[in-house]
Amino acid sequence: MTFIIIAITCIISYMAFNNPQLRANMLFVPAAVKERGEMYRFITHGFIHGDFMHLLFNMYALYIFGGAAEYAFGILFGQTFGKLAYLLFYLAAIAASSYVVYMRHQGNYAYSALGASGAVAAVMWPYIMFAPWNWFIFPPLPAILLGFGYIAYSHYADKKGGTNIGHNAHLWGAIFGLVAYSVLCFFLEPELLNLFWTELMSPKGPGF
Repeated sequence: MTFIIIAITCIISYMAFNNPQLRANMLFVPAAVKERGEMYRFITHGFIHGDFMHLLFNMYALYIFGGAAEYAFGILFGQTFGKLAYLLFYLAAIAASSYVVYMRHQGNYAYSALGASGAVAAVMWPYIMFAPWNWFIFPPLPAILLGFGYIAYSHYADKKGGTNIGHNAHLWGAIFGLVAYSVLCFFLEPELLNLFWTELMSPKGPGF
């Protein structure tokens, strides 16, 4: 399913690079959602990107984290429904990551947003909770510190402002992923939370 999401996102993003009208129709424009009822924009903006580097970064991150998320949802919902549940989780994360942005900018037609960053931030949590001490080359941090550091930095950068990066969507995508995945584990497969706690209590350094 991760590869299907990546393929669809790459195709649609490429089409939008060359079709300004398609891009405009798929952008997240809070004012258009409120005044014209274009609720689909809560989802469609997650399948277009600003440029190739934006697309490449998000899809590479989704590739890194997506396998663990698919595996986790297979445990939670079984192999038959796990992939569908994972897809619904991904789509819900796109929408959830944009809700606060919607509340802030629903009267501002000059504001628009795009990209899958919020959903990717949500998908990283199953990976983190399977292997919290796995180290990344960049940034050189274990997964658990990367996850909470990402939330802290996104909150700080959102408050600071001054850029056109959607730090608020990153923040709420990550929070949605952490909370929603934890709740699902609690009710459907508490052993996954026990596994996370066991791994968390056994710190490992680089190379372990």
